[in-house]
Amino acid sequence: MTSTLFAGFVLVAAIGVMTPGLDVMLVLRQSLLGGRRTGVAAVVGISLGCVVWGTASIVGLTALLTASRLAYDVVRLAGAAYLLYLGGTALWKSLPRNRKPVDEQQLPARRQSSWAALRTGLLTNLLNPKVGVFYISLLPQFLPAGPQAPAWGALLVGVHVSLGLLWLTGLTWIAGRARALFQRDRVRAWMDRVTASVLVGLGLKLALEGR
Repeated sequence: MTSTLFAGFVLVAAIGVMTPGLDVMLVLRQSLLGGRRTGVAAVVGISLGCVVWGTASIVGLTALLTASRLAYDVVRLAGAAYLLYLGGTALWKSLPRNRKPVDEQQLPARRQSSWAALRTGLLTNLLNPKVGVFYISLLPQFLPAGPQAPAWGALLVGVHVSLGLLWLTGLTWIAGRARALFQRDRVRAWMDRVTASVLVGLGLKLALEGR
């Protein structure tokens, strides 16, 4: 692989990582409402999902998503259902009778929230077939021919994941600076409602995509 191809991939991957989307929204919400630790946990989950998709693309498994409409639809509908579940849960928690006061001293609750954030980031990424299509369509354009292709593929996946870690972790720090504002009950409720609306909208869009 030439340095030009590598630099081209880094540029394309950086643009993709920094483009606002579902990952950015999830990380910001987790950081604003749960703190930086929770936000970083969501970042780790998203990154693990990218590692899984990247590894699958290298061995050719994600080619199934582009070759088989059924396989793509199964993943797409599962992802849509999960997004609708997340949106519905956020909306339910935003109702006045279901809101709970924030207690910064509840360390076990924060620890559980971190695991939940990691799981949410991981599942949201794994159930998004567009991530697999992204890898299977992008990587071949920057891979050299020959036996060294898998090694270079692993390198490119590592670069993409690293860029995502840096960018999303930076967002958790920025969100942490504004967290005090978002801890107010009224602001938290509106944050949950906005997030729920976005998640439900994305879920419906993903579900109706094939029609």
